[in-house]
Amino acid sequence: MDIVLKTDNLEKRYKDFKALSHLNMNVKKGAIYGLIGKNGAGKTTLIRVICGLQQPNRGEYSIYGVKNTDKEIESVRSRMGAIIETPSIYGDMTAKDNLIEQYKLVGIPTLDGIDDLLKLVGLNNTGKKKAKNFSLGMKQRLGIAIALANNPDFLILDEPINGLDPEGIIEIRELILKLNKEKRITILISSHYLDELSKIATHYGFLDNGSIIKEISSVELMSKMEHKIELKVNNAKDFVKYFEEKKISYEVIDDKTINVYGESNLAKFINELSKQNLVAEEIHEKEESLENYYMNLIGGRNND
Repeated sequence: MDIVLKTDNLEKRYKDFKALSHLNMNVKKGAIYGLIGKNGAGKTTLIRVICGLQQPNRGEYSIYGVKNTDKEIESVRSRMGAIIETPSIYGDMTAKDNLIEQYKLVGIPTLDGIDDLLKLVGLNNTGKKKAKNFSLGMKQRLGIAIALANNPDFLILDEPINGLDPEGIIEIRELILKLNKEKRITILISSHYLDELSKIATHYGFLDNGSIIKEISSVELMSKMEHKIELKVNNAKDFVKYFEEKKISYEVIDDKTINVYGESNLAKFINELSKQNLVAEEIHEKEESLENYYMNLIGGRNND
């Protein structure tokens, strides 16, 4: 699979503060890449650097194989669209007039496609209503339409559902999926709404203290987040021997903790253990979430 965005030991400093530190990431063509990190982790700084609004102090990045130091980088950026922090819209203009202004700004000679773009983001019936009177979700969708004006195949969205009500969140989610699947646009999304991100992302990058500490596909992540039974035991070797004999999927966490996977009927599982005189001190059913995975990831790293 082709790489749309690649960074290599990217660094960005503000005086004594290092916002990005040896950051390495790979966004594959066709992906919805969820960039996850708490406030201050470096998400917006990374996006500003990629969009050319700031320059890195060290390291480099490439977009569609063109390095940021190459003179061709600006022409490659014409294939990108972005919303950074908040959408740039004119409140006293209609949705259509906002798009007309954006067409002029990026040098599109005709107004062809504006009506289709408004329909795509669900704003084709807003008529003469001014953008300042739009709901937050409508403003966000207008911002996405503006970012799509130059027909990009790589879209960057910084916290696109921040502050939206449930209906607005669903509208943005469906729009992102439509752009990815129907328009084949690669999308990089920065967000701290992890539950919502888990519904659309195909790949994840976990950001902490300016570094990507883990990149993983949604398929790989789901295998790590599956239902499990946690056993607290005194005789781990006896349990392991039984699990090996029965070909039960398990993981030894430490000398007193074993995780068992793929056993959906807890009562039946406990009964089978008791037949073998295997009694656990504690048994817990767990369903890991994306948020738990992230917190365990950075928690373990911070405790190293």
